[in-house]
Amino acid sequence: MINRRTFSKAVGLGTGAAAISLAGLQSQASAASAAHRAGGTSAATVPDVSPGAHTSFPTLKHVKAGVLDVGYAEAGPAHGPVVICLHGWPYDIHSFIDVAPLLADLGYRVIVPYLRGHGSTRFLSQSTPRTAEQSAIALDIIALMDALKIHKAVLAGFDWGSRTADIIAALWPERVKSLVSTSGYLITDRKMQLTPATPAVEHNWWYQWYFATDRGKQAMEDVEDRIALCRYVWTLVSPNWDFDDATFQRTAEAFKNPDYAAIVLFNYRWRIGLVDGQRRYDRYEALLAAQPPIHVPTVTLDAALDPFTAPGDGSGYRTHFTGPYEHRTIADIGHNLPQEAPTVFAQAVVDADHL
Repeated sequence: MINRRTFSKAVGLGTGAAAISLAGLQSQASAASAAHRAGGTSAATVPDVSPGAHTSFPTLKHVKAGVLDVGYAEAGPAHGPVVICLHGWPYDIHSFIDVAPLLADLGYRVIVPYLRGHGSTRFLSQSTPRTAEQSAIALDIIALMDALKIHKAVLAGFDWGSRTADIIAALWPERVKSLVSTSGYLITDRKMQLTPATPAVEHNWWYQWYFATDRGKQAMEDVEDRIALCRYVWTLVSPNWDFDDATFQRTAEAFKNPDYAAIVLFNYRWRIGLVDGQRRYDRYEALLAAQPPIHVPTVTLDAALDPFTAPGDGSGYRTHFTGPYEHRTIADIGHNLPQEAPTVFAQAVVDADHL
């Protein structure tokens, strides 16, 4: 989930005034796509597709990258411009089940990896600590790009995926052609996380505090309990998403990874200072603590029904993005934006690529 301090800005304030309808956004996106961008090229208009139109990826692959054997989906031409789509928690690659074919049909090579601890991604060594610092996950994706000989890509994500993409764009901008970041700037400042928020904010982070307890640890380490918890989170953060059992179960398979509990527990405990990260990541975390700006072309997306979306049309994080920039707020959509509104998300990718 997103940064607790960003979320605190949303409490007690409505998002409706800042939101536009999904149909309205699609019309705006189409109009923007028809216009010529600064680079002299025009962006394609993504065809509309109903969420849930696809149920599986045509190709699932593996590659050894850094400390991981990464499982990933791939779609589109092998030599097309690359888009890497990054999922969050508690989700998996199926968040992009409809986005990937939309982009592939436009000629993009789409890579959708399982993050560490998810799905078919595995650690190469039993001795590797099962940690999940924000920079560790970003370095996993850099290693994946190196293994696949991808020098530069469009990065697009939400939740953990937005944070990971933001970090790569901030620390390794030469690897990022452009960025789509749902919920804006999500690089975590651990020192700031230690400051108490308002009671309503703390209440909404119930699962983070639950994971800090032995009871939460036991629940995450029990497969059935963790899957029930994840499903409950889906209903809270995407109140308008009428997903069916089959949709959830396809993603829930990713939660059966043997390292899933360790990775999720570490990530949330590390953010609030309950556990220390590996020293090998300290230098990166020191850079991230300074909240570095992002200079690459960026489109930020806010889902109006996501309880973690702050009001203000992205104004709370606008200064972090110093390059070509667009912001869009989408009405009637919750936290899992790419799966709930795949056409909108895919259009943002295409438009970011042409900023």
